Amino acid sequence: MKIKGCVILLSYLMSAAAWAQSTAQIHGSVLDPAGAAVPDAEVNATQLETGVSRSISSTADGGFVLTNLPLGPYQVQVSKEGFATSLNKGIVLQVGSNPALTITLQVGATSQQVNVEANVLLVETRSLAVGEVVQTQRVVDLPLNGRNVTDLIGLAGASVQTGSAQTRWFSNQPIISIGGSPAVGGAGGTSLLGTEYSLDGANHLNFLSGGVMPIAFPDAVQEFRTETSGQTAERGAATSVSIVTRSGTNTFHGSLFEFIRNSAFGSAREVFSPATVTTPYKRNQFGGTLGGPIKRDKLFFFGGYQGSRVRQTVPRTTVIPTAAMMAGDWSTFASAACNGGTAKTLRTANGTINNLSNAAGNFSTSGQIAPS
Repeated sequence: MKIKGCVILLSYLMSAAAWAQSTAQIHGSVLDPAGAAVPDAEVNATQLETGVSRSISSTADGGFVLTNLPLGPYQVQVSKEGFATSLNKGIVLQVGSNPALTITLQVGATSQQVNVEANVLLVETRSLAVGEVVQTQRVVDLPLNGRNVTDLIGLAGASVQTGSAQTRWFSNQPIISIGGSPAVGGAGGTSLLGTEYSLDGANHLNFLSGGVMPIAFPDAVQEFRTETSGQTAERGAATSVSIVTRSGTNTFHGSLFEFIRNSAFGSAREVFSPATVTTPYKRNQFGGTLGGPIKRDKLFFFGGYQGSRVRQTVPRTTVIPTAAMMAGDWSTFASAACNGGTAKTLRTANGTINNLSNAAGNFSTSGQIAPS
């Protein structure tokens, strides 16, 4: 009984991605051949990969809005008694998109069907936000050292990584300034002045640093949208990054991958290594994904795994005294260049340090020495 309960819970959690991607919508109007509004027409939108459909009736002015739609390819069917059914194809919803459809019904029997290849405007007319969508193929195919999806944020426009967050949880996550906006928001991780991150429509900010939390590996990300300027009032930040993970469909699909980086294939030596020695470095990133239906047109699953194995030899560095230091002249050692921009003044009895001995790793002087 416990095993059955765990399977049901796991299936529910894994299928959540198919419903958490409600980040797009379709709006438009239904008209007759004379251009007059057609009220109470049934508008049905079907996601072609999953078979999930949503229906709504047009209003008195012929308008309709279908909200909270998962991403992907769609067809929109409109029917009304006394008119031929209109089937509109070629509609693809991306993260944050809101295409407009103007559907003209032809007079005829409902059993008749008119197929229309939807001509959806590529220019967003309902939002001033300026941004770019990075689709699945680009996320997977573009070379990424370390396979971090956040490295692709720069494709949408001026972005600079200003550092990495060091917090109790999720350390070493990048802090990125997009389009000149502050890299990190206000105190307590708020994003009033920084960048707002969302994953599958939910807030994905690290409340300790104001930066992003970990994101799935590339093969598990469907697409993401970076908005660099012109944010609407509903956004609490100057810029935003909206990420959407992949989901299952009515057909089983998956992938296996392995990425290898090995110094045996040729790599530059570390700067402090001897000229004839290359520091050994081996990194393997491997894993796979699998998605499919649990119940066709109703329930789906998608899961993925990526493992990383790194083996390397860290070169040893040794600081040895220079000839001037051996002669008792430590002025270079105390200079600003060697002390973070602030020069140090060494006070000695004779102005120099004599009798330098490093046989046992100790230093002796003829007088007293102390930094100012």
